[in-house]
Amino acid sequence: MLHRELDLHPLIARKSLFLFGPRATGKSSLIEQTLSDDALVLSLLDTRLALELLAEPYRLESIVLGTGRLNSPIVVIDEIQKVPALLDEVHRLIESRKWRFLLTGSSARKLKRGAANLLAGRALQANLYPLVRHEIPDFDLGRYLLFGGLPAVYLSPEPADDLDAYVNTYLREEIQAEGFVRKLPPFARFLKTLAISHGQVINFAKMASDTGVPASTLREYLSILHDTLVGFNLEAWADSKKRKAITTAKFYFFDTGVRNSLAGTHVLDRTSNTFGNLFETFIGMELRAFLGYRRSREPLMYWRSTSHFEVDFLVGTTVAIEVKATERVNEQDLKGLRALAEEGVFSRYVLVSQDPSPRVVALGGGATASLLHWTDFLDRLWNHEFVART
Repeated sequence: MLHRELDLHPLIARKSLFLFGPRATGKSSLIEQTLSDDALVLSLLDTRLALELLAEPYRLESIVLGTGRLNSPIVVIDEIQKVPALLDEVHRLIESRKWRFLLTGSSARKLKRGAANLLAGRALQANLYPLVRHEIPDFDLGRYLLFGGLPAVYLSPEPADDLDAYVNTYLREEIQAEGFVRKLPPFARFLKTLAISHGQVINFAKMASDTGVPASTLREYLSILHDTLVGFNLEAWADSKKRKAITTAKFYFFDTGVRNSLAGTHVLDRTSNTFGNLFETFIGMELRAFLGYRRSREPLMYWRSTSHFEVDFLVGTTVAIEVKATERVNEQDLKGLRALAEEGVFSRYVLVSQDPSPRVVALGGGATASLLHWTDFLDRLWNHEFVART
């Protein structure tokens, strides 16, 4: 049984909770592992129950009472987006019965489209991400970059087959079955094109040319990926004064394996640009999970100047992180950090790589950068060396 970094106990002890995450990230397993003795679980993947509550949402109260588990302090409703109208009942029962709810979902789209009541501040929100490095015993970087961190995929004896099944049955067929996409072929072309440009600045005009799909449709497709938690934007930090910054966001899929399956990447050459892109993504995913699980309000961003200086990840104005897949860092690898250091904004500068020799180098103006092997960086990150506890 895997130990996950997201601790549900202190969150649900405060108030009701939305737990969002893409399909197969392990939400149900986490709940079973941590709350099995304290919770009544109602799964809307049970078609019979879902149809009953879809027709008569008010029956939620009698269903809970009918279980005879009146002492259960927590009611879990799994995949709440399947019956958005239940949120009005949940709201009422929080007020009238003082029950506490844990509501899981893999899509916010139906909740938004249904103008659902998101409990008006009566519930916290948390997100579950794919596995991070130290949740995995005997972590294998190459396996993770190629197959990603979905628990059922990474731990599978046949990860390639399970990953393809996940992508084909969920990202394509199920998104269409949910009514989000009417025509599958242009959406499939969009997914492949976006996967190939994963981690790059979004360019709708070029993507429209490559796919033959209008830019307006592509924007709608992208919003579907955001709402179903399949991808996210990394926003640009645009407050630099010495050099003008671009303001366009980058897009990332939530998992390296999903990106590879969509892009048709089945083998990774460690000297390739693709390996470097996925290594950078891996560090970004660790940062994203760390900030989410530790409830940090620091934003995760990137910086690129119009003169092509770039730093991969910025955590608030606390730490600037450049990621290189190289096994030997050279002076050229530091140019982005040096340019950013001229702004005098960030407290710390770090270059993360596969170079086994840690050291500190001067960037100029009194600033220094720590050059760290990725394992050392992640150990220090999760030990709160770079971002303080909240």
